[in-house]
Amino acid sequence: MDTTRRGFFGAIGQVTIGAAATVAGATSAAEAASEDGHVPHWGMVVDLRKCIGCQACTVACIMENHVPEDAFRTHVSVYELVKDGHDPAMVMLPRLCNHCDDPPCIPVCPVEATFKAENGEVLVDADKCVGCAYCVQACPYDARFINHETQTADKCTFCFHRTQSGLLPACVETCVGGARNFGDLNDPGSEVATLLRENEVSVLRPEMHTNPNVYYIGLDDVLQGRVAGEAAYHPEMPAEVTHHGEGL
Repeated sequence: MDTTRRGFFGAIGQVTIGAAATVAGATSAAEAASEDGHVPHWGMVVDLRKCIGCQACTVACIMENHVPEDAFRTHVSVYELVKDGHDPAMVMLPRLCNHCDDPPCIPVCPVEATFKAENGEVLVDADKCVGCAYCVQACPYDARFINHETQTADKCTFCFHRTQSGLLPACVETCVGGARNFGDLNDPGSEVATLLRENEVSVLRPEMHTNPNVYYIGLDDVLQGRVAGEAAYHPEMPAEVTHHGEGL
């Protein structure tokens, strides 16, 4: 299997991002906040029953956010799960920053570069960040990395630049199975709020009490702690670098 980025792009085919797609329930965060003082609180619900592991979300994120060659802001970990004597089954686990309401990455930052935005996103001020990696170590979701090009902490931002313009995050817009759902958790009529009401949902690492804003439908209990899994696609790395993943 060709695991280089070029080979992966060729295998998956062309990814088309529809620029007209908008965040459900609001044309932009600013306009939504101006209506009756309502402030959206963005969240994501991932329906694992629909994820096919195509990695279109991974590619869209790389292209949209210029993610460097050896890193991911989001990707889909793939596991082989054997349970109750049944035949092995391939299960998918899309992963990204959980944009926690109580993020452990914020208090450890010595220069206050990591902060919580008005709409719930956890962001990094690259002008302040000194690249100490304290936040990388503090994240219980293995969702941060030091960008070797900028020498600052990097991570998923829920595509802040897109949501501020009324667009969906690139990974959501590109999800071919409709597994990723994004919207305002504070709006009871939003798709994400409806999914949370009508389905049994789980979060990763619930024992950490971070109050994440990424929820999963159909998450097997055995996967709740699997946050350091190996992605199905690996960027090309120097020969001396060894990648260690974890298996079940």
